[in-house]
Amino acid sequence: MQRRNRIIRIVICAAFAAAFCAAHAQTLRIGLAGDPDILDPTLARTLPGRIVFAALCDRLFDIDEHLTIVPQLATGYDWSADRKALTLRIREGVTFHDGEKLDAAAVKFNLERHKTMPGSSRRGELAPIASIDVVGPYTVRLNLSVPFAPLLGLLTENAGVMVSPKAALASGDKFGIKPVCSGPFRFVERVAQDRIVVERNPTYWNKDDIHLDRIVYLPIPDAAVRLANLRSGQLDLIEGVAPSDLPQLKNDARFKTVKFPGLGYNGITINIGKSDLAKKNPLSRDPRVREAFELSLDREGIVQVAMDGEAVAGNQWVAPTNPFYAKNIPVPKRDVVRAKALLREAGVPNPRFTLMTSTGSVAQQVAQVVQAMAREAGFDIKIQATEFATSLNLADKGQFDAYLVGWSGRADPDGNVFRLIACNQPLNEAGYCSPEVDDILLKARITRDVEERLAQYEKLAAVVLKDRPIVYLYHPNILWAYTRKLDGLRPVPDGVVRPQGVRFN
Repeated sequence: MQRRNRIIRIVICAAFAAAFCAAHAQTLRIGLAGDPDILDPTLARTLPGRIVFAALCDRLFDIDEHLTIVPQLATGYDWSADRKALTLRIREGVTFHDGEKLDAAAVKFNLERHKTMPGSSRRGELAPIASIDVVGPYTVRLNLSVPFAPLLGLLTENAGVMVSPKAALASGDKFGIKPVCSGPFRFVERVAQDRIVVERNPTYWNKDDIHLDRIVYLPIPDAAVRLANLRSGQLDLIEGVAPSDLPQLKNDARFKTVKFPGLGYNGITINIGKSDLAKKNPLSRDPRVREAFELSLDREGIVQVAMDGEAVAGNQWVAPTNPFYAKNIPVPKRDVVRAKALLREAGVPNPRFTLMTSTGSVAQQVAQVVQAMAREAGFDIKIQATEFATSLNLADKGQFDAYLVGWSGRADPDGNVFRLIACNQPLNEAGYCSPEVDDILLKARITRDVEERLAQYEKLAAVVLKDRPIVYLYHPNILWAYTRKLDGLRPVPDGVVRPQGVRFN
């Protein structure tokens, strides 16, 4: 009997311990504004994907709240005297989630995969890397065809993400179904448009800075639904808060809000030459129609009406407050009279086109304001609300007239413009190509001198903002809301939620 009671006490204690552990297991539930396109850093191109990668995959470098480049998988670097070679020192003792080690050979594999994999979104970004040498077990040298100022910044993004070579070779273009990286969390499952689940990586090199056991990402495009889930306790954090929801959230003692300037922009990409549809698109056939369209818009009005003032009106790939903003081409004022005159000159007084946008509530509000403003100048715009990942796919195929879409932004201005307008770049959804623009972009890339780079961007603005492959509208603030029980969030201007240091109090 005594032995039986002892066994019962052991079982009860074990059950209590399990219940205690379950109650204290830290699972963070994040509401995303959209579903990531693919969980392969070589192919991916969305902000929700970058947020998930922050948990799954470390990069060679990262940026902090002040946009300073800081070590992650690379512990240091050295430039050659001619700035045409970059030597990286790789962190020792790091393993991928499948147990394979990270070393110089793995870095070489990843960078070459980014450059050569069919469909790579990184191909153009890393084009100046001519070759890669493994010069030691944990030392790799990147040999450049020309000096390349944005390179370190690129290695803080998806181009610097390292995946397991073994897993990547085994799965090929299906790697994104079950990604294997070296980050603080391991992939568990993905249910498309429902959830992505990751769990703590027990062998993470910086595990003392990780306090969460699991993260569940739930893509919820509708901002009102995301907010309702936060309020009901089904979510702990939401990104992409609707600006109109901020005042009520600030008055709710259960939650905290964070607002900080982002690096990105929202604009309207025009199908100038992406596909044969451009031949039927009134915006693409005559530059005067694109100019009229821009003049029909009041950017400040869009910011106030659709964004509740939570953005900065702008007409370039960087905000007017950015040191690389080209002041020679300021934000144009609305001029409906001039817009109508341009349409008459072009012989299309009532142009019709379809404006594709995501199903997100804020995006649709912006589209409706654009539609109403442009109507006053004679434009007949049909709004096509499309699931985000699907809209990206349609844009990639050129199946659109105009596309209202945002770019989450990069620390170096090159990251906001080169891959989006240079000839034949993977993310050039406008199908725009100008040898003059490419030459200017190259000159801006090869110099480190800030004044010289700014001079090149002023030349670039004079050409691109006249051709208008993208009509830039505004630069949104990054808006988060989360339970007061959560601590340790860092407001980094790229809008990526980093799990390091995050915990429940």
